[in-house]
Amino acid sequence: MALPPFLVSLGAAAFAAPASQLAHCEPMRLNDLGHLLQVMGTFLGLSLFSLGGGNTLLSEYHKISVDQFCWLTSTQFADLYALAEAAPGPSSMLVGLLGMGAGWPEGPGWALLSAYGAELAILLPSTLLMVVACLRWNRLRDSPWRIAFERGLGPITLGILFAVGLKILHTADTNTPGLIVSLLVCVLMLRTRISPLWFMAVAGVLGGLGVINR
Repeated sequence: MALPPFLVSLGAAAFAAPASQLAHCEPMRLNDLGHLLQVMGTFLGLSLFSLGGGNTLLSEYHKISVDQFCWLTSTQFADLYALAEAAPGPSSMLVGLLGMGAGWPEGPGWALLSAYGAELAILLPSTLLMVVACLRWNRLRDSPWRIAFERGLGPITLGILFAVGLKILHTADTNTPGLIVSLLVCVLMLRTRISPLWFMAVAGVLGGLGVINR
């Protein structure tokens, strides 16, 4: 399965692990079908816990790809998260990029196979569950159990998203200017109605000028 040369070069730069990481962490190799099925099984199990969207599992994604299987460094994980959020589509697109990072050392073919496998694993169970729930949920529209369930999920989801925000700050911001910009954006997002696109544009300019770095 051949990829255009520029994609091969881009992937090699994005997924090349620094020697400092390899010194204490041996990446899990996806060089056979058994390992690939193990990775897909991991994401299949996580799929049913994605309450509030794919971002609620971000801490677990980081633990699996950086700490457990050592596919990526924290810096690479932060870069892939930013890429997934900037691209149109669901936040679960990050899983496909993580799968690509996991299979990249075995070549572009394995990278694409693991990317599609991981994405299918994270989306399929939760999608089927939501289809079944939507078909039957209206039958319980007057039930106190439904009202209690919906009200209880709100604080749980907000708490998980708050923890995800802290994980992103810890992963992506390793210098003082970056941390200050992140906290300032959080305050402005909560207190004003300024479009997030402006914050993204300003942060991009600051990164291009070297004010923010990791």
